[in-house]
Amino acid sequence: MLAELVDAVVGIDTHRDTHQVEIALPTGAPIATCSITNDTRGYAQLLAFIVDHTPGPRLAVSIEGTRSYGVGVTRALGAAGLPIIEAEQPARKTRRGRGKSDPIDAHLAVQFALRLDADRLPTPRADGDRDALRILLGARHDLTMASTAQTNRLRALLRDGDGDRADTDRELARGALPEDTLTALARRRLPHDATRAQAVRHGEIRRLAIALRAAARALKANRAQLQSIVDELAPGLTDRHGIGPVSAAQAIVSFSHPGRCRNDAAFAALAGASPLEASSGRTVRHRLNRGGDRALNRALHTIALTRMASCPRTRAYVARRTAEGKTPREIRRCLKRYIARELYRTLTATMISTAEIGA
Repeated sequence: MLAELVDAVVGIDTHRDTHQVEIALPTGAPIATCSITNDTRGYAQLLAFIVDHTPGPRLAVSIEGTRSYGVGVTRALGAAGLPIIEAEQPARKTRRGRGKSDPIDAHLAVQFALRLDADRLPTPRADGDRDALRILLGARHDLTMASTAQTNRLRALLRDGDGDRADTDRELARGALPEDTLTALARRRLPHDATRAQAVRHGEIRRLAIALRAAARALKANRAQLQSIVDELAPGLTDRHGIGPVSAAQAIVSFSHPGRCRNDAAFAALAGASPLEASSGRTVRHRLNRGGDRALNRALHTIALTRMASCPRTRAYVARRTAEGKTPREIRRCLKRYIARELYRTLTATMISTAEIGA
């Protein structure tokens, strides 16, 4: 256990403006507590506080929110050479009977670390190119959500219009809206005898067409950026059937770096693709895992659907499992578990090789 290998544990509960800190012995008994500001000055105060109050050199720092409010203090302590543990947010069951306060949460971060096996410590996710992928994926999500809403709005305006173009607009609303169609809508002229409602509708259709055309170009550029970074971090990953740059980028963001997940089973659990027992009596079965990283699970789902539609090997597997009595949902669950294993092994091999070449 980690408690057997350290002289003290530092637990940090992070917030937007301040962080609550507790230093405790391996037994869990608090030594000292303090509150620091979430800025460079506060990080320097924290390092001095740790030096003044820790009873020995063997330390571990358990931080809640290492990729949100705690990203700054995580980087500062990591640069100082302190080992960082990514603490989970306390569950409701853990809080029961304790209440909720910043000192309590800092103490829970200490207890979380002390219960861990020394060879299974959850390390913070990597910065650098992985962070660039995370930013691009976030931007892509926002662009996609906005484009979907704007497309639905444009279709409604085209569908409900009147006048000489009503039939043509209804036909456009039923089909796809490629760039040439959006360009034509953006260049459409308003009739001289148009009513006020028709003029407003015309202006809104033009605005939405221009916005959708710009969003499509932004998504194309976003995909190209994702592909470039993925090719550098994990060469050949997108050459595998069904794995595009978006799914590959999400896999790399969740995988972070070799060693974060100890094996492919841990990576599958992270992805919510690990089978959970759902047996009872004479029924022996497994069900879907509804936990884990849902963005990574969605990437696995996309890869599985693509392979089920176009990969002969996967189609043969689906046919065999269907003959055995498996439902489509159970077959997809099995496929996602296999894909998680494949991604873990591929990322472990390629990202280690890439790091060795860079060194």
